[in-house]
Amino acid sequence: MSTTVTGIIARTKGAPVEQTEIVIPDPGPNDVVVKVQSTGVCHTDLAYRDGDINDEYPFLLGHESAGVVEQIGEAVTHVEVGDFVVLNWRAVCGECRACKKGDTKNCFNTHNASKKMTLTDGTELTAALGIGSFAEKTLVHEGQCTKVNPDADPAAVGLLGCGIMAGLGAAVNTGDIQLGESVAVFGLGGVGMAAVAGAKLAGAATIIAVDLDERKTEQAREFGATHTIVSKGMDEDAVIEAVRELTGGFGTDVAIDAVGIMPTWRQAFYSRDHAGRMVMVGVPNLTSRIDIPAIDFYGRGGSLKPAWYGDCLPERDFPAYTQLFANGQFPLDKFVSERIALGEVEEAFATMKRGDVLRSVVVL
Repeated sequence: MSTTVTGIIARTKGAPVEQTEIVIPDPGPNDVVVKVQSTGVCHTDLAYRDGDINDEYPFLLGHESAGVVEQIGEAVTHVEVGDFVVLNWRAVCGECRACKKGDTKNCFNTHNASKKMTLTDGTELTAALGIGSFAEKTLVHEGQCTKVNPDADPAAVGLLGCGIMAGLGAAVNTGDIQLGESVAVFGLGGVGMAAVAGAKLAGAATIIAVDLDERKTEQAREFGATHTIVSKGMDEDAVIEAVRELTGGFGTDVAIDAVGIMPTWRQAFYSRDHAGRMVMVGVPNLTSRIDIPAIDFYGRGGSLKPAWYGDCLPERDFPAYTQLFANGQFPLDKFVSERIALGEVEEAFATMKRGDVLRSVVVL
């Protein structure tokens, strides 16, 4: 029997979000109904609202979540009713060409729920990243549920569901930072700050945090930055030179663009040491273009990698980082800037645009 709950939707491009009633259908054989306890307000949700992902409106927003399994389909074996889970958008299929090669982090056919959630008039909703958790309950595939320590704070560990894992994984997985290496992170929102914290966790000796906002660079020191650069008023070349001066004139072993715009991309590219690694984890918009001389691409060597979800594997990484949080080894709780109600999502978007928070988290 279907259930009606309250949720937050984006009905049309750029319009303020709406709080309305959402219909959750009975789960299909491999589906799960999750009672949502927390959902982070992620920039990706704003991108859905503004049409920067696709135009499959209306969207049921929200995806960075923790909650409790409330109902399961008849064929579900991965979780049980009552399990505390963090939701993920990489429910690997195990059958596509990437999975068959053992490259599951690049699965081409990740699972989603078999049924659509709807408005009360029957209008089908597109769930953000296949999750749609700005709602009291949501419907997902069982593989989108990763069990973690039930004693953990939902508002903190739920952030592993997207942005914090993206930044953390960009450093640890994609960037493959090694003990004693140097790292520069460009852009200190939630993702960039997580990359700073990930660099510290990986054992980087020099961690340079770069942002326009001095408040953020100072906060980055709390997450592990050893040096900071306030780039406001500086041209791109001056920022690059400042990074080089902090690394003996050579540049960093790893440079991470956590913004996804051409100025920060270029700063990260040219701030690397010869044959250094560059990671792009900031998500570009649909019209962005990369424009550098081909000889620079060829001549500098190294590697340039996008970080999709921080190249994480939820079943491996979410429980591990939840335990590191419990041990006091990774500060997930520091990313929770404020706890808000479901009806405050639109206001949280404005707060995020101003750069006043790392994460606003809806607590239900």
